Amino acid sequence: MRVEATTMVRCRPGVAWEEVSNPAHYAQLIHGVTRWDKLRDGHHGHLGGRYAMRMRVGSVEVGGEVEIVEYAPGCDIAWTGVTGIAQRGRWRIREIEPGVTAITVRIAYQSPGGLTGLIADGISSRQVRANLRATLAAIRERCEGANAGGRGTHGQPVAFGLEQLRALNVLARAGVLRPSRPDRILSAALALHQWGLTVSGGYGTAAALHPKATAIIDEAGSVTFADVDARTNALANGLAGAGIVEGDRVGIVCRNHRGFVEAAAGLGRVGADVLLINHGFAAPQLADVVRREGVNAIVYDEEFAPIVADAVPPNRRFIAWRSNRRAKGISIERLIRESDAHEPRPPERSGSVTLLTSGTTGTPRGATRPQPRAADPMVAILSRIPMRARETTLIAAPLFHAWGAAHLGLGMLLSSTLVLQRQFDAEATLAAIEEQGVTALIAVPVMLQRIMSLPSRTRRRYDTSCLRVVAVSGSALAGDLAGRFMDAYGDILYNLYGSTEVAWATIAGPEDLRRAPGTVGRPPYGTVVRILDNEGTDVKPGRAGRIFVGNEMLFEGYTGGGTKQVVDGLMATGDVGRFDGSRRLFVEGRDDEMIVSGGENVFPAEVEELLAAHRDVVEAAVTSVPDPEWGQRLQAYVVRRSGARLSDRAVREYVRARLARYKVPRDVTFVDALPRNATGKVVKRDLESVNGDGERPEPSAPARHKGIATRRHRV
Repeated sequence: MRVEATTMVRCRPGVAWEEVSNPAHYAQLIHGVTRWDKLRDGHHGHLGGRYAMRMRVGSVEVGGEVEIVEYAPGCDIAWTGVTGIAQRGRWRIREIEPGVTAITVRIAYQSPGGLTGLIADGISSRQVRANLRATLAAIRERCEGANAGGRGTHGQPVAFGLEQLRALNVLARAGVLRPSRPDRILSAALALHQWGLTVSGGYGTAAALHPKATAIIDEAGSVTFADVDARTNALANGLAGAGIVEGDRVGIVCRNHRGFVEAAAGLGRVGADVLLINHGFAAPQLADVVRREGVNAIVYDEEFAPIVADAVPPNRRFIAWRSNRRAKGISIERLIRESDAHEPRPPERSGSVTLLTSGTTGTPRGATRPQPRAADPMVAILSRIPMRARETTLIAAPLFHAWGAAHLGLGMLLSSTLVLQRQFDAEATLAAIEEQGVTALIAVPVMLQRIMSLPSRTRRRYDTSCLRVVAVSGSALAGDLAGRFMDAYGDILYNLYGSTEVAWATIAGPEDLRRAPGTVGRPPYGTVVRILDNEGTDVKPGRAGRIFVGNEMLFEGYTGGGTKQVVDGLMATGDVGRFDGSRRLFVEGRDDEMIVSGGENVFPAEVEELLAAHRDVVEAAVTSVPDPEWGQRLQAYVVRRSGARLSDRAVREYVRARLARYKVPRDVTFVDALPRNATGKVVKRDLESVNGDGERPEPSAPARHKGIATRRHRV
């Protein structure tokens, strides 16, 4: 089991290095280490020095003799066990930006056998993780000279016993902990031990426990878990034979289908780093991402050949899905067919997975997530969203997006049957739910909007009574849309609020969405959310402030450098929000989207939510334009329902009757549709480029701007 913790400290790297540079002090430095006695000096400074160490894990002490195997002054110290339990440890010091240093401590130790033992051990690692956080909090206090009150990075120390029992209860309720044949449990434990809580490990585990069960259903048919495991092995061997090696960075530009899943798992077994790329990029944007992120190979769908173009050499391009069987290029199907299916040897290092930010307000940035080292991410989601092991889940959200990727991981760890469709179509989704008996639908809010826009007679044509859970994330879920969807399909809707950087923050269930429309819910298991003012002080319920989150999957920093602000171990989401009296979170908007009009602060999200609730409005977006008198004024882009005769005056009067006068849009533009990216987020910079000069649009403007702008009204 590997446990890691990181903190950001306002100091230069040399100050942090002084705190960790002498291993002889680790018994006093690292919480949970009860002994660290020097046995011999190192040959060159500390390198090669040996120590007898003991650390507390659960209710027992473990340890043995360790040796310092790496000592890079100012940067890294690493040790490994030479007697006793198999263990490794590392300190890492990195300057993130001038005056801000990241300190990381990592400890890996031998896990017990058995699948249940591994999961339980993963949960018990919370105690070790809490010790590491307490260690980092103490170091941060000394480095910054601040009075942190002795708290861990997430606040008060964890009540370990109760938390462990709660986590086990969540896993048991979801059907993860269940009896199985001893030989299958042993094989599953081996797969999990070799590949960890990754896509590779998940499918290896599922293949051991449920070899003949259906793993994936897509347009090409269905495959079992045993099929996916064997094909993944063959693909890993084929990729290695084609020159993909451990440490390569490989981009995946694919729609939702088995090829995406097998590519991610196969690359994991090679030890390659994976970058998930939005297939909606234009060729220049993709080329820029490939260059900036150091991608040296690409797995792609043949339809995206024009945008992949010459981003990497032909022998480093691999086709995952062919639209034209005569298309030239190396296909992963060919690699699978021509390669040995024996399990490859696990790589020395686990490959990383990097997601790209949405880029709705700027250039997409790479954000690397840590591989989960325990069951906490799964427990966090399952504690609020009642998904079950071995159920049928339709992932409509793009797999390259954080929400789709999260459910790929969760689904294979639950041994779920995944239904994948290459393109989202509202009616086809309803048909698949009926045909496949789908019990969980994973989507983004705009997909629910498309479903609810279907004629009611079309929606009634399909029997969707099998659905137990509809989980959405990725963009704001309007309270009105949530209510209408639940009125039609039952109280089965769950909304997760998070970001690429912080993963998850809160989850709203049906009761929350009914009682407090527009809320994003409460923090799930193992998660801390605080609302802070500009001085880093908690604000009172009802008052707005910046949202900060702490959980097990905070990202490790942008690949190009930099990170989000961290306060007391909690990371900024970039949003402004407030808690209500029941500690439910409401997101007011992006902290960089606040509009100051006539000296008053306005967040567009509040006005957008109100407009979306109008019976004649499908959706709306609000931006600002310069105003010589007010500084900025609000401009609304409104999509009317078919046949509606809504005027600009009616829009303003509707807002004026419900919100403060300074929140009334002065400009109203009626549009055919809002420009969205592949995950459903509105790309506001495209809105602002339409009619930016305030003139009536030319007839050709809609074609130039994705169908935006049909008529403009101005006060």
